[in-house]
Amino acid sequence: MSLGQPLPVLMYHHISPKPGLVTCSPDNFRAHMQWLADNGWKTLSTDEFAQALTDGVMPKKSVLVTFDDGYLDNWVYAHPVLKEFGQRATLFLITGWMGEGEVRPHAGQPGVPDVPTHGQAMAAAADGKLDTAFLRWSEVEAMRAAGTFDFHSHTHSHTRWDRQIADQGERDQALADDLAASRATLAARLGEASPHLCWPQGYYDAAYQRVAQAAGFTHLYTTAPGVARRDTDPVRIPRLVVKDKPANWFCGRMGLYGRPLLSALYLGLKSGKKGF
Repeated sequence: MSLGQPLPVLMYHHISPKPGLVTCSPDNFRAHMQWLADNGWKTLSTDEFAQALTDGVMPKKSVLVTFDDGYLDNWVYAHPVLKEFGQRATLFLITGWMGEGEVRPHAGQPGVPDVPTHGQAMAAAADGKLDTAFLRWSEVEAMRAAGTFDFHSHTHSHTRWDRQIADQGERDQALADDLAASRATLAARLGEASPHLCWPQGYYDAAYQRVAQAAGFTHLYTTAPGVARRDTDPVRIPRLVVKDKPANWFCGRMGLYGRPLLSALYLGLKSGKKGF
């Protein structure tokens, strides 16, 4: 039986010159995007990816590039690279953490802001100093206008409600309220409510899925490793963590994940291990 054409869904978080957890350097990210451009790969929009799942036809040499959370460095370092190579990505925003204010400079412009490490960003969020670490809505709008990013939901508060509330009914309601706030914020800011949701920390269960689907989300993204295929369940979309490695490493991985049999064999060998 044919495995079907695989379509990799890549997962990034930070693009920053400061090494750290879930961080890729600007040089390596640029090398990844240049390799895709030079080798005829298409970075899909979220709508194009959803249509491929609906049609059950995974186009060859196509990839969905995703980012989680909405860090300032996505604007400062990722946006200019995507623009340079005519690529696009999907960014799952924690909508309650986005700020107000003017657009800040990005790489290639004078006065580029200092960006925090992942640990510093989480500490800033805990202290309510979100503007030092996360995007402003003006920057979201600028990236959307430039066509470098599509924007979707990573919830409104990034809360793991399963860890906060024991009662199932109360937990479901808290999650429903959180998701409703996220969709309403995206609709107010960008003119449309998103049907795409990425789970905080990759956690979900049957109740989470039920609440999300009732809220209007049709495509749910996980951190489970794998590639999308024609039979991928849109409420269990797997993704691949991208390491901070140069172009030759990225080339090797994309060569594996772009082929039906090799991707199945390699993912089978790597099951239970983290990393792209």
